[in-house]
Parts: sequence; C-alpha cells; structure tokens
Amino acid sequence: MFRFEYPIYLYLLLVIPVCWLIRVLADKRRKKRINKFGEPELVKQMMEDVSTKRNKTKFWLLMAAIALLIVALARPQMGAKISREKRQGIEAIICMDISNSMLANDVAPSRLAKSKLLVENMVDKFVNDKVGLVVYAGDAFVQLPITSDYVSAKMFMHSITPGLIATQGTDIAEAINLALHSFTPDEKAGKAIILITDGEDHEGRALEMAKMAKEQGVRIFILGVGTEKGATIRMPDGQNLKDNTGEVVITRLNQQMCKEIAEAGSGTYIHVDNTSVAQQALEDEIAKMQKGETESIIYSEYDEQFQAVTLIALLLLIIEIAVLERKNPHLKNVRLFHRNQNNEAK
Repeated sequence: MFRFEYPIYLYLLLVIPVCWLIRVLADKRRKKRINKFGEPELVKQMMEDVSTKRNKTKFWLLMAAIALLIVALARPQMGAKISREKRQGIEAIICMDISNSMLANDVAPSRLAKSKLLVENMVDKFVNDKVGLVVYAGDAFVQLPITSDYVSAKMFMHSITPGLIATQGTDIAEAINLALHSFTPDEKAGKAIILITDGEDHEGRALEMAKMAKEQGVRIFILGVGTEKGATIRMPDGQNLKDNTGEVVITRLNQQMCKEIAEAGSGTYIHVDNTSVAQQALEDEIAKMQKGETESIIYSEYDEQFQAVTLIALLLLIIEIAVLERKNPHLKNVRLFHRNQNNEAK
C-alpha cells in the first residue's frame, strides 16, 4: 500500500503551474523587446550562440526537480508488511438518502449536511467495527465497500451530493436490498443497517425489505432528518424546486414511515433533532448488539521512499546546471540542441 506521511505538502505542487505561467508571460515580453530591437530573423543571426531549446530544457529540468523535492517532503511510503488482525465488533452499512429533498434546510444548515456531520461523528466512535456506505435516491449504489478504514469512510462522505445519482426519487427498498448484499459472509458478527432519510419513499416495498432484513438477522436503525412542518428545497442554482404544475415543492419528514420501517426491521427510530443526542441514542442501541470476530487487513512497517525521489531530484538539478544557455565555444561542433535544420545548414 502506498501513502504519503504528510500529504498536505503536496499542495506546494501548485507552484509548478504558477512558474510556468510566469515563464510564458516573460517569453512574450522578451519577444516584444526583440521585435523592437530589430528584424527578428536578423536578431536571431546575431544571437547564434543562444538556444531557446536549451533554455526550455533547463526550465523543465528545474521544475521536475522542484516537483520531486516536494513529493519527497511529503514523505512517500510503501507498506512493507501486511497482517490480518482479528477483532471483536459489528458490521454496519450506512445508507444515506441523497435525493433532492435532503437539500431542505428545516434542519440547519441542511438535511444532507446534518447527515454528513452525524455520520462523521459516528465513524469517529467506531473502534473494532467495520463500516460501509450506500447512497441512494431513485436508485442506489455502494459508495464505499465494507471496511475498517475509517479515514476513507470520512473522505468519501465529503464528496456526497445529490448529483451522484441521476435518477431522482427515494427508493428505500433498493437501498436496504443493496446493503443486505454488501455484508461479508460472517455469521457471528452483528449486522446493522443505519438508514438516514427524511422518510419519503416514492417506490414502496420498504416494509417488505425491512422484514426480509430481520429474517436474515440484520437490524435496521432509522435516523429521521427534518421536521414535520417541512421546508422548501433550495437547489444548487439558488432556485426552489417546483413540481410539474409550477408549484414550489414542500418536503416534510415522514416520521410514521420511519417508525414502521424500523419496527419491521427489528430496529429503532431516532429523530435527528440534536446531533449529539441522536448519536448517543444510536451508540446505545448498537452497543447492545452481538460482537463477533471480524478480520481486517492492516499495513504496517512502512518503508520510506523519499531517499530515491530526492536522489532523482538532485540528479536532475545537476543536469540542469550542466546544460548551458549558450553553446560552449570548446564544443562548437557538438550540436545536441538545434533551433531548426535551416540554421544548421547555414
């Protein structure tokens, strides 16, 4: 497994395009000066020893060396040892509703943003458990396969938007069905589906799928986000969502539906009004579940790779210094860089 110990330093790579832009502007300015000095072709003949190709070669050698030094600063590492650890925990698949209704702001700053915060705090509390992520609207797909890599889970959370699924609507049954097929075949560990939704189900069959999950020993916990009073849906373009008749859509939390699904799935319904209270209530319920032996792949004993990267960078710097902008008079007959074939013939 490859990783960077300090990936934040990779932002310094932005200096490369900035330097390139400065060079382009400087080249344009230099050409204007040459044109003012005299006829461009005549000036080139007077500057026979000057090579623009040499200058460009030195620039890109320097940029490559700087880029490699920045990469070395971030400390690239390679996992040298893989071990499998046995842990006592549960498996939890988080199903997050990302339909347009989750953009409503009856829960500040929005239902979706509140849900992301809740999941992030939830993942921080996991220790020996495995977690997976399913997103759904009118369709569902696995955003993150079940894993014990909590860092990746939180990273995937930040990229979730309603635009991930083209088919709008809310198909809770499909989300549950996909989650059921995402668990590892481990009979001992407790399994839970944590469904985050506003309770709008446009496709039906949710209760049927919840009962099927119960039969398979999987508990379904529902986290209801929103209010029964409801709110408008503010789209990314700043406009409120309207229906086919032109009326502004008001979306409301369907607590009754949430409770029925949780009951059918032998789980619990929790209203997300206060994030910390809802999180604690969910943790208390999960703590009651049976802990089973789960296997996790752990990379350890990372080998540092920055030495090789630094060595290549230094080699490029040496080459950059060795390449002169003007031709060496002692090596006049050695032509490694040519402006064009016509000049060479002259």
